[in-house]
Amino acid sequence: MSGIAGIVDSRGVAYPLYYALHALQHRGQEAAGISTFDGQTFSTHKGPGQLSEVFSEEVLHGLSGNVGVGQVLYTQKAHRGRQENIQPLNFTFKNHQLSITVSAALINRETLRNEYENKGHIFSTTTNAELIAAMIAHELIADDSAEDAFVNAMVRLSGAYAGVAILDGVLYAFRDPLGTKPLCFGKTDRGYVVVSESVGLDILSASFEGDVIPGELLTITGDGVSHRQVLVSDHKAYCAFEYVYLARPDSVIDGVLVYDARRKIGASLAKNPPKADLVSPVPDSGTAFATGYASSSGIPYIEGLLKNRYVGRTFIMPAQALREDAVRMKMNPVRRHVTGKSVILVDDSIVRGTTSLRIVDMVRDFGAVEVHLRVGSTPIVAPCYFGVDLPTREELIATGRDVESIREKIHATSLEYVSTEDLVASIGIPAEDLCMGCSGGKFPLDIPGECSCSCRKITPVK
Repeated sequence: MSGIAGIVDSRGVAYPLYYALHALQHRGQEAAGISTFDGQTFSTHKGPGQLSEVFSEEVLHGLSGNVGVGQVLYTQKAHRGRQENIQPLNFTFKNHQLSITVSAALINRETLRNEYENKGHIFSTTTNAELIAAMIAHELIADDSAEDAFVNAMVRLSGAYAGVAILDGVLYAFRDPLGTKPLCFGKTDRGYVVVSESVGLDILSASFEGDVIPGELLTITGDGVSHRQVLVSDHKAYCAFEYVYLARPDSVIDGVLVYDARRKIGASLAKNPPKADLVSPVPDSGTAFATGYASSSGIPYIEGLLKNRYVGRTFIMPAQALREDAVRMKMNPVRRHVTGKSVILVDDSIVRGTTSLRIVDMVRDFGAVEVHLRVGSTPIVAPCYFGVDLPTREELIATGRDVESIREKIHATSLEYVSTEDLVASIGIPAEDLCMGCSGGKFPLDIPGECSCSCRKITPVK
């Protein structure tokens, strides 16, 4: 999933990039990197860890230039731990200089990689960023214009992707034709900003200019932004999980305020509430859902769990053992709020079920007499092929189990998920324009071994 940013700023981009990536830290905690261009050369710094661990004021001061790109990294399990994969990646070839960072999950990755290896390209990473860079380079070597090089690369990509790149001092931004990966852009009084989520604009006081349209390529200089529609699809495939979990609640993604969507989901879960003393979120991702649930049900909103702000997101931690150990570090029940009470816990999702089990047991250990769990996503029964590192079907608790079996396994008094209909209505985007492959098993692109009965038709724009 990762968080990416690209900035053109006449006063320098190192600090604005740092601030924008700070707003996107929830999208990746494994590594961070920034590359800037001063008109002659790239200055790059990157490393494993969260943004504040990788960058210091001294480092930022040394990153000169008025255009730059950066990323906070989240990688899928197969590519995790490879420091050479930390982005941005820089390349010099045939008098061109390119720096690129992408959040991408490509269905035809291996086919393309084999093709370019046969053409003589030697890959030094396992990233999609390097693959896309190789494609752009080959187009440029064939005497395509810079813009056409990006266009011809995009036409051949299949999957979910959003990227920013600097080529010879010009900033480019591009997004997959299904819109699965979010990307938006804005304007400051000194230039332009492209980020994964609108909160990256807010932190820079940039005006929101719009989402990058699915299938669109932006070319950005200090003089302005040009738009080119490269691909169109008969239907989009916006990721429903962005609205449930991935995005920050204060982000606006493709016209939808994430907080409002989650609050509506919470309200829809409260149609038949149990008799209970309080509604508590599983912090922080369950907060907006819980406010909607409490407001609709009339049951008081009281925090039965408090979060340690110094522990990161457990869902995107790289190992199951780390996720389990972090649960008790991350949150602690408020004993006086839950002892002797019937508690409704509201969470965003249940994936493997191990975290939910630990939370339910922890609240019971602190004296709750009942623990009812309400979930803001539909049951997750299939892996994700578009960048969210959901586990295999065998590891997913909802695969092959009904709700009652899941309830028993996580020790909850009762368990309810949001319905597909209520989820779609709460997000406010038609079902045919959402990707819900992880909960329905129907994917928007042809994936070997999976149901492709909801495939979108994608057409290049001539």
